[in-house]
Amino acid sequence: MTQAAQAQTGQPSAASTTRTLRAAADYAVEKVRAVAPNVSGFPVGTKFEKWVYSQNGDWVGGFWPGTLWMSWLYSGDDTFRRLALDSASKLAPRQYDTSTHDLGFLFYPSWVTAWRLTGEDTWRAGAVRASDSLIQRYNPRGRFIRAWGGLDETNNAGRVIIDTMMNLDLLAFASRQTGDEKYLDIAVEHAKTAQRAFLRPDGSIPHVFDFDPATGAEIGPGTVQGYSPTSSWARGQAWGIYGFTTIYRRTGDRQFLTTARKLADYAIGALGPDFVPVWDYRAPQQPHDIKDASAGAIMACGLLDLAAATDKQHYRTVALQLLTALSQTCLTRKSSRAEAVVARCTRNRPAEDGIEISLPYADYYLLEGIMRVLKPQDADRAIDLSIL
Repeated sequence: MTQAAQAQTGQPSAASTTRTLRAAADYAVEKVRAVAPNVSGFPVGTKFEKWVYSQNGDWVGGFWPGTLWMSWLYSGDDTFRRLALDSASKLAPRQYDTSTHDLGFLFYPSWVTAWRLTGEDTWRAGAVRASDSLIQRYNPRGRFIRAWGGLDETNNAGRVIIDTMMNLDLLAFASRQTGDEKYLDIAVEHAKTAQRAFLRPDGSIPHVFDFDPATGAEIGPGTVQGYSPTSSWARGQAWGIYGFTTIYRRTGDRQFLTTARKLADYAIGALGPDFVPVWDYRAPQQPHDIKDASAGAIMACGLLDLAAATDKQHYRTVALQLLTALSQTCLTRKSSRAEAVVARCTRNRPAEDGIEISLPYADYYLLEGIMRVLKPQDADRAIDLSIL
């Protein structure tokens, strides 16, 4: 493409995009290679550019081994494979954890990917056991998976959050592996409930929706990490795009695809010209508010899925614009201190917790997104990009 044609379309050439993404992946893998020997737990976020760790993984424990797996697939360096297996093994106690909905985040990019890439049954069996723990959080009266709190705790017993859409693929995996449809049935029921309760006419969604846990009756929307119950938290919107597209891919139910498209169309329309999402698309100071690059990385992966599922090139184009923007403006290249790959992420703005720091899921999803573009067959080996 000539420069004039490129200027007319506003799109970089395919070769230019490939160079940008390859340079970002090269940087990411070298950063991970340099930092990994001194990683002493599961990164949860940065403080003064250095990783802060959890020893049990918190809710993000799957992303560090996931990042190591993506680094191995990209580079072929078996050091990453060894480190990924070692890191994933430390999550073993969590397969019995019934106190969280986040078992998909914990076990899919770590244990499911480990099984897909090694064939060792320990990983498959552990991921299925984690699914057994997760389905204990299902409330059959409201047909939802409870987000927070122990099974015997009454506080938050009816609270559902959009993030849970990303944990449903672990249940789909368990049904495929065991032949028992109970896991996927629960995933589908939760997705239908979320679709009905969260989706607004314009395609935006709240972070939280509350139900009466005793009757299953709807109470209404809320938020913890968004600006308000009526706003659009950017990372939650991205979780929804990715999650609804994934449950469509596992079921073939086109209502989920329709929902994913509505969420995507809203988020695309809310993006600014720099293609780095603000933390909440309806916060009063947007579009001049603080950024959340992690939302852009997650959204890019979801849009690549959506493009493949719909054959709509527009979604892929925006995904490439997101990945390009993150690669050009959000990496930690200029810092000699930084231990993470992606900067400009925001964890929880209302709590003033982690404002424009680095987050482990931003690093993971950036690499996943780049792998989907540059090495789609390898990405498929790791995470299963198939469509029913």
